[in-house]
Amino acid sequence: MPANNYHFITHWRIKANLREVVDVLGNAEDLPRWWPSVYLEVKQLTPGDEAGIGRRVSLYTKGWLPYTLRWSFTVTDVRDDGFTLTADGDFVGRGIWTFVQDGDYTEAIYDWKIEATKPILRDYSWIMKPIFGMNHKWAMARGQESLIIELMRRKATTDDEKRNIPTPPPATPNAPGKWMLAVLGFSR
Repeated sequence: MPANNYHFITHWRIKANLREVVDVLGNAEDLPRWWPSVYLEVKQLTPGDEAGIGRRVSLYTKGWLPYTLRWSFTVTDVRDDGFTLTADGDFVGRGIWTFVQDGDYTEAIYDWKIEATKPILRDYSWIMKPIFGMNHKWAMARGQESLIIELMRRKATTDDEKRNIPTPPPATPNAPGKWMLAVLGFSR
């Protein structure tokens, strides 16, 4: 496998029903609001059919490393238990979300196979692959944390409940100096 190919499998266990989780994750345009640590900008380019197949979305994203990614996805399959997308731009590949109801919990599994095409990722994967992999794991951990917060927000019925919901984790700074300070714990 070339150094710039990546395969990540993420498992989330969320106390919510499957439909609630799918409703949140299936609304790409809302990602910057509830998952702002990763999704900086999202725009729907094409709506797709009534099931969402063919839907095309442009994204501007980042992790904790001081670089950003511009990419797009197209929904290629929608099932009762998940959906599949193909990605192009700073990386090329496919992602498969699968959801399984387990009592009061939903198991969310994301199978992400990509080839990094952004020059910094493509050219330095041979040495930086573990760090780039940690960046992905960090981003997905923020996603699980942010999804739990978003589900709390959606379920809140009183003003007091709404006030006690934490804000989702913000994006990390892009500037290398600020990034290093943040990594070292000197800034938030």
